[in-house]
Amino acid sequence: MGGGPGHLQPRRHAAPAHQRRGDPAGGGARRDHPRRHGRGVSLRRRGAKVAVAPDAPPFALAPRLEAELQARVRLGLVRAEPVSIGPAGPALQGAIGEACGSLARQHAGRPPSEIPGLAAARDLYRAFGIDPTRTRPSSEALLRRVLQGKPFPAILNAVDVCNLCALLFLLPIGLYDAHRVRGAVCLRRGRPGETYQGIRKDVVHLEGRPVLADEEGPFGNPTSDSLRTCVTATTRSLWMVIFAPASSPRAPLEGYVRHARDTCARHLGPPGTNVATSGEVL
Repeated sequence: MGGGPGHLQPRRHAAPAHQRRGDPAGGGARRDHPRRHGRGVSLRRRGAKVAVAPDAPPFALAPRLEAELQARVRLGLVRAEPVSIGPAGPALQGAIGEACGSLARQHAGRPPSEIPGLAAARDLYRAFGIDPTRTRPSSEALLRRVLQGKPFPAILNAVDVCNLCALLFLLPIGLYDAHRVRGAVCLRRGRPGETYQGIRKDVVHLEGRPVLADEEGPFGNPTSDSLRTCVTATTRSLWMVIFAPASSPRAPLEGYVRHARDTCARHLGPPGTNVATSGEVL
């Protein structure tokens, strides 16, 4: 399989644990330290053992951004396949519980307006004339739920991975069945009167908002995705899109993409099969 950004790429295998920890048998290799991204939750890279699916087709990972949007939005892109969709396993449930507990302790008693990590998603919404206090970014709505002591919304393992990443990054993330996306994809503003059928509500209004669109029309935006491309129990290939304001530094977003790839590889693989992932920042 080719190594370009539009193709699935194998991740390097993790070194044995004794080598990562500087055991004499491992030649004193340096410890793999966790990275932090400014929100008090450790995003540790764990070298998930993955391989390219033999029949994985090429995939145009990077959508075209309309010129006017290039100064307003930056995207982090993740592709993963093959995946097995179902209830979250114990390891994923544990990761979710750990993240929720850490965030609840860190932000206890603080109103959302005083949580610095929420500013990026709010800035993204304001860049498109959307009041984030009236239409909340999905990542902020999820954090508010956690801080109110409400349970994390367990749905399907892939959706739970997406929501976990949104909670850690505090950025809205779209999740799509890659095989339901038709042809070339672009990111543009929603047109007058444009809508699609949402996952949890009948109609999502798109005018003026940033939308992902393929040859059949719009299918995703930072607030609510479409029913047409949603992940189901039959999904075998995922596409994840992290939405950030154009002012976001590239390096942290690259870290988020790596973390999302590793999380998909750890928690979404079919039994006995490795997950191949690829990623890019636009």
